[in-house]
Amino acid sequence: EVQLVESGGGSVEAGGSLRLSCSASSYTYSSYCMGWFRQAPGKEREGVSCINWRGGSTYYADSVKGRFTISRDYAKNTLYLEMSSLKPEDTAMYHCAADYGDCGSYYAGSVYFGHSGGQGTQVTVSS
Repeated sequence: EVQLVESGGGSVEAGGSLRLSCSASSYTYSSYCMGWFRQAPGKEREGVSCINWRGGSTYYADSVKGRFTISRDYAKNTLYLEMSSLKPEDTAMYHCAADYGDCGSYYAGSVYFGHSGGQGTQVTVSS
């Protein structure tokens, strides 16, 4: 069973930066899509970014393009999300996800179709 543990959230002012980390349990993720989705109270779940673990192709929601960068560390089985120029509308619980197959099957527009997700880490951006 894949286990995901997120960390790195916090409270920052608008324009600030944070780096989220997702530690994945010891497993072979070569055929997996790893990514992030977020959910704010009263809002729909939103797919943020993902990366094909083996090929490295990435996807970003339009709302975060140019501000967020996703990456992975093979040796540490860890996924990262570098977030900069944060805006109050980025405030949400951020969840890491791991789904078998290509990211194109799970992320489209700002929608995440997968069923995975860790407990999440809270990001709060004040204006």
